[in-house]
Amino acid sequence: MTDTGSKGGLARRLGMLDASSIVIGSMIGSGIFIAPSLMAGFIQTPGLLVLLWLIGGVLTVFGALSLGELAAAFPRAGGQYVFLREAFSQVWGFLFGWTFFLVVQSGFIAAVAIAFAKYLGIFFPFLGEASKLFSIGLFGKTLSLSTAQASAILCIMLLTAVNIRGVRAGAALQNVFTFTKVAAMLALVMAAFFFFKGSFRNFTPLLQPILPPASTLPLFAALAVAMSKALFAYDSWNSVAFVAEEVREPQKNIPRAMFLGSGAVALLYTLTTMAFIYVIPVGQMAQVSENRIGAAVAQAIMGQAGLIFITLAILVSTFGCVNGLILSGPRLYYAMARDGVFFKKSCRIHEKYKTPYISLVYQGMWSSILVLTGTFNDLLTYTAFASLLFNAMTVIGLVKLRVQQPDLERPYRVSGYPLVPILYVAIALFFIIYIIIGDPVNSGRGLFLILTGLPVYFYWKKRLKC
Repeated sequence: MTDTGSKGGLARRLGMLDASSIVIGSMIGSGIFIAPSLMAGFIQTPGLLVLLWLIGGVLTVFGALSLGELAAAFPRAGGQYVFLREAFSQVWGFLFGWTFFLVVQSGFIAAVAIAFAKYLGIFFPFLGEASKLFSIGLFGKTLSLSTAQASAILCIMLLTAVNIRGVRAGAALQNVFTFTKVAAMLALVMAAFFFFKGSFRNFTPLLQPILPPASTLPLFAALAVAMSKALFAYDSWNSVAFVAEEVREPQKNIPRAMFLGSGAVALLYTLTTMAFIYVIPVGQMAQVSENRIGAAVAQAIMGQAGLIFITLAILVSTFGCVNGLILSGPRLYYAMARDGVFFKKSCRIHEKYKTPYISLVYQGMWSSILVLTGTFNDLLTYTAFASLLFNAMTVIGLVKLRVQQPDLERPYRVSGYPLVPILYVAIALFFIIYIIIGDPVNSGRGLFLILTGLPVYFYWKKRLKC
């Protein structure tokens, strides 16, 4: 094996299609099949519900356009870690990377892998059962392993092994599953509008109360908390920036992939939400069992066959999402280790496959631990606003670099500058403020998790200095 200091570094083996597939495949998981029902518990005007998905899509595309400029200027592994380091300081880049490893990326992997295992249990009940296989003591706690958790860990291990064997192998798998999940979602939308006798009247009660009768939140807070569910489904649109060092012609392909990928998902999500409302009125969406609105709509359209169809669609969607997350994340840890602010072995590159195999293993191990602890859902809630916070900081960094480094080579410049980045930051800050107002406890815990990275950063910096 070779370290990054040798000639055996990361190889540019990904093209435009691969980069776009990473964006789309990492974004589309299980969120779109659940989030609209959760949002209906906060907002019950159909026009506003659709508008929130449109705003989330526009926000995502604006963010993609802005980060596209940074990715073209700094086509290196690490994505936002590199951008924040260059625009502000290494400590801000590290805090992003620390939160990313601690809970955001690993937590997403664990949560989506569990979702995959539970839906797999519909076809193979013994694989999705919650019955305990055994219990072990770890970190002073008793951790139990169920068959569903074991299935999730096996999924993580399998896809980690695939991605260790080469970025092309992981990307090829991603392309297949991305195409399949997009086709399945389009089929569901078309079936809703063309083969089901729903009602466009479900979109017309514009004068009905905006908030549900039992709501205790003010309007803006309810909108922000509802939007946080949509933003969860939109998250990971920046994943391709982490693999910039392995994309051919990154100055051209990464901005295009981020724009086209995020734009396609925004359109698909909005159409899917409209299809859900067409079949099931907003007032009933929040009452769907376990918020599985995708399954309820598919069953309403096709009966038992619809349940089988949507289960297969979610299995493909979650499996492809886990693969995309596993592929992209380790490149960030690799970049941090290369700078001496992460586990040293994480910057090793496999001599044959040219992948950051140690980073892949570390990520797989930590994700599996999060599967065992069962606390990752809480962790994801704590840091839901943190992802938006770091995205807003990164876009501010774009403006800062434009002012402080006007001569920096920028092969791609964001269209509509400075309006696009300013609008992104303004909208993001609005939702950050009202997410904190609407859910201060979990937002505070998320901020605490971010700040735990400070002593870790200074410890690693001290080691680097020694």
